[in-house]
Amino acid sequence: MVATYDFPQDLRDAQLALHQTRAAYEEYARTLPWSAEPLPGWEAEKQLHSGFRSAKPDSPGYTEEQHAEVARFRAELLELSITVSTHPFWEQVERGRVVDARMRLKHQHEAFEAA
Repeated sequence: MVATYDFPQDLRDAQLALHQTRAAYEEYARTLPWSAEPLPGWEAEKQLHSGFRSAKPDSPGYTEEQHAEVARFRAELLELSITVSTHPFWEQVERGRVVDARMRLKHQHEAFEAA
C-alpha cells in the first residue's frame, strides 16, 4: 500500500518557495563569471584520443552587487530549508516513513503543475 500524507498548507508553501528560490538562484548563478574572485583564464592540454581542450576565459570575479545577491539567495535557501526540515509535521510521521514523506513533499508540486 502506498502511503499518503496530509501535509499542512504552510509546509507545502515553504517547500514550494524552496523549489522556486533554488531555481531562481540556479538561473542567476548561470549568469555569473566562473570564479567569484578575479582569476586568469586557462587552457588545458589536448586530451588523449580527442581534439578537445577545456578552457576558461579570464574571470573578472563577482561585483559587490553579485556577491550580495548570492549571499541573499543562500540566506533565503537556508531559512526555507530550516523551515521545511524542522516543521512540527515531521514529528507525527511514523518512524521509518519520514524519508518517504519527505520525498513525496518534494515532488508534490509536480502533481499540481501537471493537473
